[in-house]
Amino acid sequence: MQKRPMISIVDDDKAVREGLTDLVESMGFEAESYSSASDFLKSADRRITSCLIADVQMPEMTGLELHDCLVKLGDIIPTILITAFPNDRDRKWTARSGVICYLAKPFNDDGIFACIRSALESR
Repeated sequence: MQKRPMISIVDDDKAVREGLTDLVESMGFEAESYSSASDFLKSADRRITSCLIADVQMPEMTGLELHDCLVKLGDIIPTILITAFPNDRDRKWTARSGVICYLAKPFNDDGIFACIRSALESR
C-alpha cells in the first residue's frame, strides 16, 4: 500500500498552521506543521516531505531562506511560499529559485491544491 504524500507546513502563526493542516488533510494528504524553520530542519519529517508550504515572513529564518538552506543541504523539496505581504522582489526571486508557487494570503482552496499537485508532479 502506497503512503499518502507528506506535506510539511512551516508558519509562525498557529492559526495558519492549524488551518492549513486541516485543509491539507481534508485533501487526502498527510500533514505535519512546524512553528519555525529550525524546527522543521531538525525534524525527521524533513526526509519524507513530498512538498513544503512555508510562510515568507517568519522570525529567525524566512521561508525564502529556508528554501535556500534546503537546496544547499541537497534536500530539493518542492516548495510553496505563502505570504500576507506579497511584493514583486520576492515574487521574482521565487520564480528564479525553483519555488513551485508563491501565494498571497488569503488564498483559496483550489489555489493551494493546484500548487500542491504541481509540487508533487515536479518530484
